[in-house]
Amino acid sequence: MRRCIQLAYMGAGTVAPNPMVGAVLVHNDCIIGEGYHQKFGEAHAEVNCINSVATADAHFINKSILFVSLEPCAHVGKTPPCVDLILQYGIEHVVIGCSDPFTKVNGAGITKLLDAGVNVEADILTKECMELNKRFFTFHQKKQPYIILKWAQSKDGFIAAENGMPVKISNEFTNKLSHKWRSEEAAILVGTNTVLNDDPTLTTRNWAGKNPVRVIIDLDLKINSTANVFNDDSTTFVFNSIKMEHLNNIYFYKVENHENLLHDIIKVLYQNNILSCIIEGGARTLQSFIEAGIWNEARIITNNDFNIESGIKAPLLKNALLQYQLNIQSDRINFFTKNINEPL
Repeated sequence: MRRCIQLAYMGAGTVAPNPMVGAVLVHNDCIIGEGYHQKFGEAHAEVNCINSVATADAHFINKSILFVSLEPCAHVGKTPPCVDLILQYGIEHVVIGCSDPFTKVNGAGITKLLDAGVNVEADILTKECMELNKRFFTFHQKKQPYIILKWAQSKDGFIAAENGMPVKISNEFTNKLSHKWRSEEAAILVGTNTVLNDDPTLTTRNWAGKNPVRVIIDLDLKINSTANVFNDDSTTFVFNSIKMEHLNNIYFYKVENHENLLHDIIKVLYQNNILSCIIEGGARTLQSFIEAGIWNEARIITNNDFNIESGIKAPLLKNALLQYQLNIQSDRINFFTKNINEPL
């Protein structure tokens, strides 16, 4: 099962809104096939696993144990049901990491296997398998995208200069990692001032991967149409108080009640099948998500060799649990999750 999880992670950033899934076929304690879901709309992990079996080993398939990190699907989606494939090959023993919360699966895959006489073992490394697909589970169980907060700060706790202009804080290796993070999420969100001051592209230009949907909060539509966030590199959502409009790859969403702004954003992202969103700035936008308690994870980069002395203070994270720390030369990255047992 650990190998299934390891394989599944190879689909990060390419399979959403589907979950990441890995599968391993074992005969007499020997792996004869393995695969993972590689791209949305294409073959699932079970299909790639079975197809990977060498011709010389094909006669072992129906005598093997299939390990899969998530419950096999039993419905027709972009591809045929994986349960039918398992039954077609006569596999009599299936080990499943965790059940699938998607309404069209949600136990139906396990039930169909059991009804066909297959020996099913479920909930193996469940915690690890659910962590693998925390975005997918959050989306389907809580009806909202998985929210990640991310910022870089100086040793003395600032994220920008006095005038709000950007300051290079993290090193080049951490920057590459940040772009890898972008490639793994469905959307990236920033506020008006970040666009006005930085003119960012909000793409994965420093990492090979797809660009996330760009989400901009610009209530008064101050951002010029020539800004980089409006180029053709990705789709852009603009939340504003003026118009509802669709122009090529740009979608303007009108917000009627500013007090419900963040909840409206979350609702629209969910309706557009966006499983996750990384919030990258600025300080006011990040703090508003923190104050509203609308976040699941935070990644804070601190350059321990650099002070700004005065400027815009970094957001103040609340109700957070430190999970682990990563050091990349001068940068320390702290990874937090929200403490759900604490009041907002």
